[in-house]
Amino acid sequence: MTTDSLLAITVLWGFVFIYAVMATMDFGAGFWSMIYINKEKTKATNIANRYLSPTWEVTNVFIVAIVIALVSFFPGATFILGTVLLVPGSLILILLALRSGFLVFSHVAKDYVKALTYVSGISGFIIPALLMLVLPITHGGYIEEVNGVHQLRFDVLLTSPNIYAFIGFAISSTLFLSSLLLADYSNVAEEPEAYRVYRRDALITGPISLLMGILIMLTLRVEANWLYVKMLNDLPILIGSVIAYLIAGLALFIPSAKHKKRIGRPRLAVIAITIQYLLASYVYGRAHLPYMIYPDVTIESGFTHPNTFRALFMTYIVGFLILFPGFFYFWKLFMKDKRYLKQNES
Repeated sequence: MTTDSLLAITVLWGFVFIYAVMATMDFGAGFWSMIYINKEKTKATNIANRYLSPTWEVTNVFIVAIVIALVSFFPGATFILGTVLLVPGSLILILLALRSGFLVFSHVAKDYVKALTYVSGISGFIIPALLMLVLPITHGGYIEEVNGVHQLRFDVLLTSPNIYAFIGFAISSTLFLSSLLLADYSNVAEEPEAYRVYRRDALITGPISLLMGILIMLTLRVEANWLYVKMLNDLPILIGSVIAYLIAGLALFIPSAKHKKRIGRPRLAVIAITIQYLLASYVYGRAHLPYMIYPDVTIESGFTHPNTFRALFMTYIVGFLILFPGFFYFWKLFMKDKRYLKQNES
């Protein structure tokens, strides 16, 4: 593996991680908004909508960055993935377009707010499940070459326990991360009822998410043993990941420093669980190397020309030097602007 290809896959994996965290929070907010739409006393839906409204536009920036980076840096892998993921990829694009369109019109079509909320909520857990399919498909055994054309083996896909473990993890993680962030957001916005609701949801979905992660490892051992064995080479980091998860859980039981009657420190839980996902994704990504699609495509065989990479890489550096301060300023305003945090429910 050359330095250029390692740098390129690191950039791509960084985009994937950022999008995974932001998108799960975004999609989950839409789901919780749907669940609590008829429970006005908790203001849980209002909190979810306040979070959802400004963030889904920012989140979509990163999925565009992922696609462009994949096509630019690894055209060889993109061709195969684009071919085999034509059906699930098309479904993802359709659902993303529907969800984005409905979120836009929900601000002007007040008579259809509930219908629009349901569309956002239902797509909020279907999209992550479909997106997560990309990972196990690259483990080998799901793609076959027929007359020089790569095809997805739907018979194997639909009967694979590992696939369903990944789907379960995608959905549970979406609900867990979003409930944690909404608990933190409710806490900052001084909405104690909504905070208690989302703290309870995090305590329910958190163990389910951990269970799904364990199921992924157990099914990997059978269906993709090469990846399982390589992940165990970084067992100390995996243990660190579990410790970070436990810290996040304990943080929800620590008495609040500002509110003596309120239990939990959601900001600490959000930070700890983000670190946990970072450690776990690092172990998975490192174990996956050098393969992008096992065993056909490595990061070297799918890599673009080095000169092209260097030019594109500099473009990415300049672009994010411009965009990152804007993202930081947006997040700071979003989490600290009292006028927005404490707005009345309309």
